[in-house]
Amino acid sequence: MMTGIDSAFLDAVLAKLAVPPAPTHEALAQSLRAAFPGRHISVCSEDDIPPRIKPAAENDLALIYYVAAGEHCLSLTNDPAAATGIVVALRGDDD
Repeated sequence: MMTGIDSAFLDAVLAKLAVPPAPTHEALAQSLRAAFPGRHISVCSEDDIPPRIKPAAENDLALIYYVAAGEHCLSLTNDPAAATGIVVALRGDDD
């Protein structure tokens, strides 16, 4: 599993999100996973993320958060070096 997320990866994801996203969270997640194989990518609504976590990157459509894989589960992190993937939280989305 790849560890660490750099700004070039975040910029590439934001570029993919610069156009209106796929119609469902799962369709968008599948599209992003196809574009960036080997990375854990989840999609959710902005309201699903605790406000104490700061986004790693954002644009008008979404906020991106780091995810770290622990022993048995995934967790949000503010540490790009520990990140194994991302969560894309769509703004103003209620899915």
